[in-house]
Amino acid sequence: MEFNFNAFMERHADEIGGQFSEYDHSKSVIIVPLQENRFQAVLGVMKFNEKFGKIGVEFSSKVCPFSDEIDCKQLVMENAKTCYAKFVIVDDFIKVEGSVFLETIREDGLKEIIKEVAQLADEWELKLTGLDVN
Repeated sequence: MEFNFNAFMERHADEIGGQFSEYDHSKSVIIVPLQENRFQAVLGVMKFNEKFGKIGVEFSSKVCPFSDEIDCKQLVMENAKTCYAKFVIVDDFIKVEGSVFLETIREDGLKEIIKEVAQLADEWELKLTGLDVN
């Protein structure tokens, strides 16, 4: 059975009262509503993992631009407190990412990853910038 990634993302956005935008058949974004009238964009990408030869789904959300003032040790220590979501630095941005192979998870699990990525990214965006940008 083929998994329709964007249909899942659109349904989930509708369920949580978020907004959905499709980029192509394997990439879309959900604007996730959070507490205190805050929002966080979560990009979802379905892609083939060359190293393991499996199809996976990666969710990511920007936190803020990286700078030398940011305590990377604190972010790595925070990774130990999460299940799916982890801090990464990509293209000089601090992001939160969560990923899983499609064969090992149900839609409810994907929803949990989206929620955790959005909440962690928003929490640290507020801590590091004081804003609601992403």
